[in-house]
Amino acid sequence: MQAILLSSEEVAKLAYRIYEGGIRQKVETEENIGKMIIINVETGDYEVDETGLKAAKNLQAKSPYARLFGIRIGYDVAASFGGVMERVSNDFRHCD
Repeated sequence: MQAILLSSEEVAKLAYRIYEGGIRQKVETEENIGKMIIINVETGDYEVDETGLKAAKNLQAKSPYARLFGIRIGYDVAASFGGVMERVSNDFRHCD
């Protein structure tokens, strides 16, 4: 398989398009809020877990060279250092 050359910004945009395109409705449940979803931006495969580490390892086992991107379910940021993470509204984000 030929590698897809994408910048970090392109990977992020693609991951959010995939997430908003159907995954969000499936995973954004009360029991998943705050968990990490890891998305393979090449295949659309994804996994959810508390920290994203197990999910990333599982996805890499299936596709070792996959471009993966993590999103904290229900939040605009994956982590906060000394600040406060705020929940996103139920409105869908718009990607370019």
